[in-house]
Amino acid sequence: MWGGLEATVNRVDDRYLDQLERSGHASRPGDLDLIASLGIRALRYPVLWERVAPNGTSTPSDPAGVAGADWSWTDERLGRLHELGITPIAGLVHHGSGPRHTDLLQPDFPLKLAAYARAVAERYPWVDAYTPVNEPLTTSRFAALYGHWYPHTKDALSWARALLNECKATVLAMRAIREVNPRARLVQTEDMGKTHSTRRLRYQAAFENERRWLTFDLLAGLVHPERPLHAPGEWMGKYLTWLGISIDELAWFQENPCPPDVLGINHYLTSERFLDERPDLYPLHTHGGNGRHRYADVEAVRVRAQGIEGPGALLLETWERYRLPVAVTEAHLFSTREEQLRWLLEVWRGAEAARNAGADVRAMTVWSLLGAYDWNSLVTRDNGYYEPGVFDLRAPEPRPTALAGLMNDLAAGKQPRHPVLTEPGWWRRPRARLVYPPVRSAQPRGPLALRQRRFSMRYGERTMRAAQPVLITGRTGTLGQAFARLCDLRAIVHRVTSRAEMDIGDPASVAAALDALRPWAVVNTAGYVRVDDAEQDRDRCFRENADGPAILAEACAARGIKLLTFSSDLVFDGRKGEPYVESDAPAPLNVYGESKAAAEQRVLAACPDALVARTSAFFGAWDEHNFVTAALRELAAGQRFVAAVDQVVSATYVPDLVHACLDLLLDGERGILHLANGGALSWYDLALQAAQMAGINAERLQGATTDTLGLPAKRPANSALSSERASLLPSIDVALARYLHDLRVSGADWLLPPPAEQRERDVA
Repeated sequence: MWGGLEATVNRVDDRYLDQLERSGHASRPGDLDLIASLGIRALRYPVLWERVAPNGTSTPSDPAGVAGADWSWTDERLGRLHELGITPIAGLVHHGSGPRHTDLLQPDFPLKLAAYARAVAERYPWVDAYTPVNEPLTTSRFAALYGHWYPHTKDALSWARALLNECKATVLAMRAIREVNPRARLVQTEDMGKTHSTRRLRYQAAFENERRWLTFDLLAGLVHPERPLHAPGEWMGKYLTWLGISIDELAWFQENPCPPDVLGINHYLTSERFLDERPDLYPLHTHGGNGRHRYADVEAVRVRAQGIEGPGALLLETWERYRLPVAVTEAHLFSTREEQLRWLLEVWRGAEAARNAGADVRAMTVWSLLGAYDWNSLVTRDNGYYEPGVFDLRAPEPRPTALAGLMNDLAAGKQPRHPVLTEPGWWRRPRARLVYPPVRSAQPRGPLALRQRRFSMRYGERTMRAAQPVLITGRTGTLGQAFARLCDLRAIVHRVTSRAEMDIGDPASVAAALDALRPWAVVNTAGYVRVDDAEQDRDRCFRENADGPAILAEACAARGIKLLTFSSDLVFDGRKGEPYVESDAPAPLNVYGESKAAAEQRVLAACPDALVARTSAFFGAWDEHNFVTAALRELAAGQRFVAAVDQVVSATYVPDLVHACLDLLLDGERGILHLANGGALSWYDLALQAAQMAGINAERLQGATTDTLGLPAKRPANSALSSERASLLPSIDVALARYLHDLRVSGADWLLPPPAEQRERDVA
């Protein structure tokens, strides 16, 4: 088990986008101790040229510009890894183009990087593993063929020169390193996808499937137009010389081979592509061509009837081609937590299967331990779009997720037993993955292709065993229905109970249901919700909101079952004058708030491992009985709608809440946690903002003070919620935009259609 940090420092125009700064790891050395607790043996770690010597000046005596460089950060971090017994795999350029005095197209880029590599080896002679340039083929495509990153060229010859420069830099860097440390190993990474196609485009798929090996072929000295017919590298050698690369440039790699000691395979669900000559079936942004055919280039997982081959099959294919040690060096999935767990386990089992089939598989790398920022825009913008990893950084300190527990199990050789792992990932569920009409792709020919197909089918099979469910109380309520809906979407086995099936206020009923269903977790969404009626119905309110959760807590604690239950912002009196955090003392103003405060205390006393989610002001597209939907319906119909101007709340979009709660439940979180969309608004301002975003005339929206509304129960003036533990939900602006989109998708005929530009974004 290896680990890795997303460490890209790429350049866009004159701006460097630094993942280490964005994630906070640059100033958080304690991360390394957290990483060590995962049981990993090696860590892909940045010793990046752009960070060590960002402002250096290249001179004949100092081509890398490291005179006056600041090594203090890498001194501290590599030293700590050495103390922790973790082998660093030093990365020198990670999707970058070097400091400002160079770039991927400069002829002297290889010599400059080699000089920097020598400086690193001389400073850290005990470091034995290096990746001088991460993913040369991918980096050269993004920087020189597609123009996303510096130097922003968009032609095939520039791409070829950038790739050759990166590979030559790798050869020279390893030569310089080995002159200092002869033991040094080259761990060369590349995004190893695969292209599938219809029968007509089989020729284009074959070309792209040969091009994907270029990094490894160049380093091994295999690329030359005069190699034997059909030998590895012969086809690409002819293509590169056709582009304008000289035979002498390719011959240099034959004369200076540097085959990797480990071939590092980086693999993502979207790494496998599908080409279809019927572009009209797919969105415009997928359209492309080669001058001979127009076609769509889409994710194979979304259209290919056979599904993806997966990382295990690609590891075996790489081994068959080179007969060199292989490893998975990246395997990240941005999704819900159970899908991240399923992907990690599939990659691990795929690596095991490839090894059992004869491949020399050295390791599987969990990537990225700290998550990643802005890869949804290919790191061309700094929007703060975060994808959690093994640790979630949306907390004051990195918070371990369920992935950390799975890593520990795998590293220790234990059989993972989390209940959600009984179901396959969405990429193995046709109803979940097929966005477009399924197409059966043309199959490669030959005995090796047949063996790989059989292998892919074998290791990708689902292993079924009895799954423990999540038990959800409150079948008819907003939250209960939302949990059931999203558990269906996420393939989390569940059972939803009504009061007749399990009365949470009756200990015998609770015990019977838990013993019969044997859930691994209980999500309690049942309760008394009529805040004003509770003033005259105290006993019933307390039975449902305090006694019931306490009974559930005692029963769950006795059986080792996880428990999630809900509380409210109404446990506070609103006098703080700013958003409340988890450690603020409750001081309810009404009976409903008293019942929720009592529930918090009793639940955590009976079951300290329970998770209590305080939340506020639900709204969603699946239930019309909420404030935002009611306001929009009335205003859209030209009716008057009255809302309080002197009550400030934090509104909560139900899908955001449910997704976050399910992730937290899988992570094993406990205690009280505030979950609401970011921002604080009065009820009036919430209705106004929703109407404005929906394009609804808000002239008939009327503000009123709370004392004029005649509500029996007192309300706090400001019960807005914030969190000192984790901020997991997006802003209210983002939540409202998605809510309106979901309303339109659900067919709300009273809602105006969005502007044309919004419709185009929705389609994309």
